[in-house]
Amino acid sequence: MTNTGKFVISLDFELMWGVRDKRCVKDYGDAIIGARTAIKNMLHCFDKHEVKVTFATVGFLFHKTKKDLLENSPIIKPTYSNENLSPYPNIETDLGENEDEDPYHFGFTLTQQIKNSPLHEIATHTYCHYYCLEPGQTVLQFEEDIKVAIEIAKKNDIIINSIVFPRNQYNKDYLEICRNCGITSYRGTENSSIYESNNGKGNTPIKRILRLIDSYINITGHHSYQFDEIKKSTPHNIPSSRLLRPYSKKLFFLERFKFLRIKNAMTYAAKNNLVYHLWWHPHNFGRNCKENICLLEKILRHYDFLNKKYSFQSVTMKELSNELKKTK
Repeated sequence: MTNTGKFVISLDFELMWGVRDKRCVKDYGDAIIGARTAIKNMLHCFDKHEVKVTFATVGFLFHKTKKDLLENSPIIKPTYSNENLSPYPNIETDLGENEDEDPYHFGFTLTQQIKNSPLHEIATHTYCHYYCLEPGQTVLQFEEDIKVAIEIAKKNDIIINSIVFPRNQYNKDYLEICRNCGITSYRGTENSSIYESNNGKGNTPIKRILRLIDSYINITGHHSYQFDEIKKSTPHNIPSSRLLRPYSKKLFFLERFKFLRIKNAMTYAAKNNLVYHLWWHPHNFGRNCKENICLLEKILRHYDFLNKKYSFQSVTMKELSNELKKTK
């Protein structure tokens, strides 16, 4: 299997839990509702092109009711120095009772749609959208979070094999916990200083600007990865290659360049038997859904071309990790 290039897609499935410390339902709720439709449309696209996807899912989304969420939360919770980062103090007051009342914070029916497609993997995005590099939280708190995330998934007949760390804040000191919990792969960051994992304070304006430019013009490379490099770590680090940025009305004239940036890197990976890892959040497609799905279709059609010409293969993070474990 590792003698041909691999195409990995991972989605950070979080709904409002991923943005609650920066946005509110009033100013971003439309994107969250739009994400629910976008997931249905994306699943259709993936199935049509037989593309496999790893859905890294916040554990909260497996609960059907607020009562169930509160009763199953860990006793040991994160103690961030910035208290606004923790969702727990506001659950009682800010959430509706269930998905019908509160489609912004509950997503059980969406998890079932994903689960019912045999192509895809459901991974963890931690239980509470846990920030591993923020001051105040501890390794014990992270361990409790991961154990609860794995347990709630198991109650839904899902075995967790992969993790995507929220906001790409992966902490090397926490990888041993992941390994001990049976997690075999994670998504690291691109090999460039502008993408390196850091907390909110480390995400400087200049880095954000450079990342934006890099989405359209190749200034940091293709970020395609050799299998031997991925095998070096356990769990396996399957790094990001590119964030698929959402359609922007202000930057619509650059859409062609965004596609070419991804297309060229995919082609490079396919020709050279490397791994290319694309990712985004479903809520990124929640606004301008038509335009975003249109771009996704173009990317998947290019995958079809590469699959036929170079045997470029779509795999989940779990599948890639399993194959790497078989090779010497």
